[in-house]
Amino acid sequence: MSAGGLANALGALGQFAARRPRVETCELCATPLAGDHPHLVDPKAHKLLCACLACALLFGSQASGKYKRVPRRIRFMPGFRLTDAEWASLMIPINMAFFFKSSPEARVVAQYPSPAGATESQLPLDTWSDLAAANPALADMESDVEALLVNRLGPVRGYPSPEYYLLPIDECYKLVWLIRAHWQGFSGGAAVWKELESYFADLKARSEGSYA
Repeated sequence: MSAGGLANALGALGQFAARRPRVETCELCATPLAGDHPHLVDPKAHKLLCACLACALLFGSQASGKYKRVPRRIRFMPGFRLTDAEWASLMIPINMAFFFKSSPEARVVAQYPSPAGATESQLPLDTWSDLAAANPALADMESDVEALLVNRLGPVRGYPSPEYYLLPIDECYKLVWLIRAHWQGFSGGAAVWKELESYFADLKARSEGSYA
């Protein structure tokens, strides 16, 4: 994702995650928005837009249009297959990352959150092919608007086993924003880990169910 596109994504997600008092408006028609509103993605520009329901339905349903509507479904996958050795081979420097298919770039993009924002990691195509072969549910991941989120923070952070989700891309950038907004010092501080605990508990609570 480009620096400008990431800034737009973080700005949009930061606005609703922080629940700022000012009234947000649809970025397409300027209609005032509720706190929980749809999002659209411009895949070529790597831009996330806040939208009213009418614009989300209109622009997000056009097969050849500029925008794609971000879905709402969240799927928890306790049976996901990824060994410690396979994770290490991805060479992601932290134990959390998300992966999405970019249709304009015709590849899978891997990013991980950090205090500075989202950072892209180079992902060999054969690595994703191996993951997809071992986990058929990845075939259902919709390009540009859905992602695989990996949480391998481990028992020291309160997660006895790795967690894997197929979820909307805006949830990933909400996670990025939470870390960027609450990180303090070298280890992050208590506040950011509390925010992450709430974030992942909320994902599970809103999950449609467990998927292999």
